Amino acid sequence: MTASGRELRVDAAGDSIYEDGRYLATHASWHVEDSAWKAGHIRAMLERNSVAPQTVCEVGCGAGEILHQLSMTMPSTRFIGYELSPQALALCAARASDRVTFHRRNLADEEACFDCLLCIDVFEHVDDYIGFLKGIRGKAQFQVFHIPMDLNALGLLRNAMMTARRRDGHLHYFTRDTALATLEHSGYEIRDWFYTPSFRAYAHRPAYLAREALFRLAPDTTVRLLGGCSLMVLTC
Repeated sequence: MTASGRELRVDAAGDSIYEDGRYLATHASWHVEDSAWKAGHIRAMLERNSVAPQTVCEVGCGAGEILHQLSMTMPSTRFIGYELSPQALALCAARASDRVTFHRRNLADEEACFDCLLCIDVFEHVDDYIGFLKGIRGKAQFQVFHIPMDLNALGLLRNAMMTARRRDGHLHYFTRDTALATLEHSGYEIRDWFYTPSFRAYAHRPAYLAREALFRLAPDTTVRLLGGCSLMVLTC
């Protein structure tokens, strides 16, 4: 069930939920509350790899808050968001500026090329995710992906993949290895990656300290067993 108490039904026309209002009905903020956290990890990835883009596009930009957050700390960069959902694009309007613009267009059909492309929690929602990844591959020199690690031992026991499907519209589920292999299969070269531990948002829970200790000691094993992380990846 969603926070609003309603279940998001994903049917054979899965992508239509983002255009017909169903996704907005169960995700009124379009995940704006997570955007500053994600933008911080994007900046960290770019900075540790000495990538200083002058132009950044985001495919599936949602409400546009990630680009808005990045624009505040990257004053010489121009940002363009691409989003197919009319409901999400309406949310973008309040975040547009002279350096941040939004379009309801399919990036794969555009002739434009950017210094860096962002694909943040997107391709797990796409029916033909391999075709989607191949379609955007030539649109930027560098790409930053953020991918949820839904596939883990605890998640299998809890049947959490079905929760992610019903609640968030996820159609595909990944481990670190399958996510990286998917990108490589689609023609990308992996430059860097790290986990983004969302479980730290629940530091008040009794089991947090044990989980944090396990993650620091053996991050790969901890994520495979317990989940609670996504994967940030830099490719070219």
